[in-house]
Amino acid sequence: MNENITQYWNRVRQYWNQFSKTQKITFVATVILVTLTIGIISYNFSKTEYALAYTDLQPSDAAAIKGYLDSAKIPYQLSDDGKSIGVPRSEVANVKLAVESQGLNKTGNIGYGSFAQSSTFGTTDKEFNVKYINAVQGELQQLINSNTAVSSSKVLINIPEESVFLPKDADKDKASASVVVNLKQGYSLDQAKIDTMYNLVSHSVKGLPIENITISDQNGEPLEYSKAQGNITSSSAALQNFEINNQFKTDVQKNVQQMLGAILGKDKVIVQVFSTMNFDQMNSHQQLVTAPNTVDQKGLEISVQEIQKNYTSDNSPAAGGVAGTGQTDVPGYPGSNSNGKSNSEELQRTVNSEVNRITNDIISTPYVVKDLTINVGIEPPNPDDPNTLTQETKDAVQQILVNVVRAALADSKQTLTDEDLAKKVTVFAHSFARPQTGQTADANSMLLYGALGGVALALLAGGGYLWIRKRKARQEEADELEAEPAKLEFPTIDIDNVTNDNQVRKQLETLAKKKPEEFVNLLRTWLVDE
Repeated sequence: MNENITQYWNRVRQYWNQFSKTQKITFVATVILVTLTIGIISYNFSKTEYALAYTDLQPSDAAAIKGYLDSAKIPYQLSDDGKSIGVPRSEVANVKLAVESQGLNKTGNIGYGSFAQSSTFGTTDKEFNVKYINAVQGELQQLINSNTAVSSSKVLINIPEESVFLPKDADKDKASASVVVNLKQGYSLDQAKIDTMYNLVSHSVKGLPIENITISDQNGEPLEYSKAQGNITSSSAALQNFEINNQFKTDVQKNVQQMLGAILGKDKVIVQVFSTMNFDQMNSHQQLVTAPNTVDQKGLEISVQEIQKNYTSDNSPAAGGVAGTGQTDVPGYPGSNSNGKSNSEELQRTVNSEVNRITNDIISTPYVVKDLTINVGIEPPNPDDPNTLTQETKDAVQQILVNVVRAALADSKQTLTDEDLAKKVTVFAHSFARPQTGQTADANSMLLYGALGGVALALLAGGGYLWIRKRKARQEEADELEAEPAKLEFPTIDIDNVTNDNQVRKQLETLAKKKPEEFVNLLRTWLVDE
């Protein structure tokens, strides 16, 4: 057995010694690299890959889910804070379905499910009211937590006790609510989502007006309702104004860029717009009275009443006196005519007219452009010569931009001359500095690919040269063997100088151990000679 192992080992050594030093190093490095690759792949396939199944769990929910995983003998990873649980990636869907089917993930609140878990038999009214309020709070928390930006929340509702007597203060008979939301890191709530949260709480509790609801984040910052008392909060108003101004600038820039790009070329024009807007909102109340007949400025006659009276009297003077000179007469009172008769006429006309009574409640729009500036850069037809852009073209572009500015500032109540509008517009000709990153990247890629190709060609050339050289050497050895047959040299044993058979036997054993092939050839020679 040992002789066979020795023979195999000698053969392996002879085969290994045929290779050069470079080939030996390459072979060893290849074996090590393949072994490491197989080991890494086996390790990656054999290890358990965990994926997060639940994050931001409440302690009670985390404990319930952990108990289920322990009972089901499903491996899991629990985070240091106890709020996240990871399970094998292949078991995520099954674990979520099992947890939801058993109702283990309640996000810290049971909701109306608390009535299904306990019997209401023998429960007093106060105990039932407490359970009911807790259930409503739990349902509201689940609704609020469904928002992707909210990790958890806490809702506290105060419902006043019902009384058969009429309350002295109607406001004290209304419910109130306080909500604290924990926002996820990197998330924020816009005004629309905050208003939705107020409406959810208000509509879920009877007799709960929006003004009795208070919502804040985990830092104590209030999240105010935008329509409270008809006003918008300062933060939401500032954000809304900023977005409106940016949208206006973007629209103007896009329209000007599109129009000039179609005329001068898409890549020949650069437009920059700056604007300021007035967001002051004004409310005015007008009560106007106008005549329907605008020509004569008369009202519309709806009724006319005319009264005409005629009087005739006989005022003959008494005998023996002169009218107006007696002791009982009034001096200067007109006397009667010569014939003693007088006539009088009275005409009375009453006209009822109707006028236009107009009442206007005007809310002025707050989106008024106060100032607008447009800068346009144009690349000349010959980028190296700015003079190739004609003055007529620049004047035409200037006039177009002036018209745009005039239309935008029409409602600003400013008196702007053509010179003032021309100062708000700038048109200049200049060659554009085009980025060279793409060409540089392409050049670098070409250099990299060229270097890799050169290395690959060098390796192939070196390998081919070594292979051709080795093949040529083998061919030369084969030619030499064919040309000159090798002479068989046999080992010699000095039998003449050996005194006894034991020494001959020892030499033969030594020869058989060290050089078995030569020993076999020696035996063959002896047999042939005999």
